[in-house]
Amino acid sequence: MERHLVISSDCHAGLPPERYRDYVDPRYREIFDVALPIQIETARQMARKFLIDEINEEWRKGREEALAGAWDSDVRNRVLDADGIAGEVIFPDGITELNMPPFGAGIGMPTGEEINPELQWAGAIAHNRWLAEFCAMAPERRAGVACAPICWDDVDFSVEQIRWARENGLAGILIPSRWEKRPPYHDPRYDPIWEVCQDLGMVVHFHSGSAPMDDYGDHTGMMGIYISEVVWWSARPLWFLIWGGVFERFPDLRVAITESTCVWVPETLQLLDFRYEETHYAAKLGDYRSHLSMKPSDYFRRNVFLGASCMPRREAEIRHQIGVGSIMWGSDYPHPEGSWPVTREQMVETFKGLPEDEVAAMLGGNAVRLYGFDEEKLAPLVARIGPEKSLFA
Repeated sequence: MERHLVISSDCHAGLPPERYRDYVDPRYREIFDVALPIQIETARQMARKFLIDEINEEWRKGREEALAGAWDSDVRNRVLDADGIAGEVIFPDGITELNMPPFGAGIGMPTGEEINPELQWAGAIAHNRWLAEFCAMAPERRAGVACAPICWDDVDFSVEQIRWARENGLAGILIPSRWEKRPPYHDPRYDPIWEVCQDLGMVVHFHSGSAPMDDYGDHTGMMGIYISEVVWWSARPLWFLIWGGVFERFPDLRVAITESTCVWVPETLQLLDFRYEETHYAAKLGDYRSHLSMKPSDYFRRNVFLGASCMPRREAEIRHQIGVGSIMWGSDYPHPEGSWPVTREQMVETFKGLPEDEVAAMLGGNAVRLYGFDEEKLAPLVARIGPEKSLFA
């Protein structure tokens, strides 16, 4: 084929907030009605705090119909066709369209004392029900990621919901990057969750967004602080999973860190391996590594993938240090910081002149391997919309 198969590892979708009511369990609809205006106002405050109100308003002009692809299946397919994207991995949405799931069940999925676990799960279930329907409208193109606030006490319930998600066609789960005062992810209490995800092939995701913003205040430089450390919070669960032996006990568990850049990977792996291999330092710290059969970078190469949203040229140039087999390009549609509506141009800028097989892996092949997209079913679509390989030569 003369065109590349492109799969976006990072796209977002969600209903206009009031329409989630139909998917919320009836017993929670009264409180949903009370919470809805609070949720919308909170989202608007967050938009103002992120200083994107004016930018977003300007960016939206003339694009309102295409942005409805956040919940409209036909519009979405037309947008992705124009971008040359055959398949996508779909996360919940956020403040851009004010269409995050209810009850704090979205990207950030906070775990603080202000959160009601029962309601947060109710919001997650509502979104997952809708997402399963949405993905079923184009199952060959869409890999949905279920919201799963697994940090609460009822692990059996989490396992039950993960099984439901798989049975209803979803491809993975999104879990909190920050557990705050809840048990961290190397706690054995989570083993049934890792086991069911391994057995069912459900990819576990950490997505950028959550950071302790209450620490920042509203002072000059707040946003600089946020963007400097938000990726760290997304990547931090890795050292718990590696050093805690989770990947040792569950060798087929797959984890994806999405929209968190890739540039940090080489130095992070060097640091983790250094801490593993320099045993003359380890002696006085006790035995923290005999339960591991491999060094940290080996677990990373085997178990971890990177949803590299709007990947810049710099990351493409250090792809071998990051790991070509781990990188999955993403567009971040429908967010203003994403590549749409100039996706094709950005793809070419990032990958031009690189070996064709490596470009193919990063644009789509790695995502096929991780999420199980059917290349044969996508082939006619790729032949029609895929970017021509000659553009990257």
